[in-house]
Amino acid sequence: MDLVVLAKAAVMGVVEGLTEFLPISSTGHLILTGALLGFDDAKAKVFDIAIQTGAILAVVIVYWQKIRGTIVALPTQRQAQRFALNVLIAFLPAVVLGLLFGKAIKEHLFNAAVVATTFVLGGLVILWAERRQQTAVRITSVDQMTPLDALKVGLVQCLAMIPGTSRSGATIIGGMLLGLSRQAATDFSFYLAIPTLIGAGAYSLFKERALLTAADLPLFGVGLLLSFVSAWACVRWLLRYISSHDFKPFAWYRIAFGIVVLLTSVMGWVDWRD
Repeated sequence: MDLVVLAKAAVMGVVEGLTEFLPISSTGHLILTGALLGFDDAKAKVFDIAIQTGAILAVVIVYWQKIRGTIVALPTQRQAQRFALNVLIAFLPAVVLGLLFGKAIKEHLFNAAVVATTFVLGGLVILWAERRQQTAVRITSVDQMTPLDALKVGLVQCLAMIPGTSRSGATIIGGMLLGLSRQAATDFSFYLAIPTLIGAGAYSLFKERALLTAADLPLFGVGLLLSFVSAWACVRWLLRYISSHDFKPFAWYRIAFGIVVLLTSVMGWVDWRD
């Protein structure tokens, strides 16, 4: 395996890990980074989705105590059963709508205008949500969520199928607008990411398996490892950050990134059609 290709895989893994759980759209950053590195062919697109599994492993480790406790208590404790049911309920809308509309979305919405617009609109929504958050909190812990709350967050997650929206951004900010505290919305977004991203990665690998060979193992291994390490550091940092800060800086970053999308498209530097 070419060392230059492995170096590109390492960079992409770091970008994935650092952006997957922040409300800034990992897909947008991977498209831009891949274009700048010349790492944007069909196999690279499968790689981008597959390395999400490394980022998810970081979430599992950070939240292992809660996950393990839920698994152990699942046969006997109603609270554990309700939590697991809430995650399942929130997960299902993305599965259904993804299977129904995923292909059409890729064909018609992956372009610079849509990506730039969703980045900017997402930034404005974050600013609005933070202003509203001061008086709208009714849920301070994921254990207080009802199945209806979970369904609402799951439906909001479906907005992330629009390129540039950000899955974590949709679930965290959407959760806040639905009455979850910043901490509860972030925690549930991370829990919901586990089945969502593992499912997306497994489906992509199965669907595009003809593109892959055993020679690709080092490439994917490097990407998964760097995605895991950077995501682990990012998740731990974000959990500390939200204890005393809001998401407004990410809003302004999204607006600035939207301008970058338009600039790179107009100049012909990046093909935002994925």
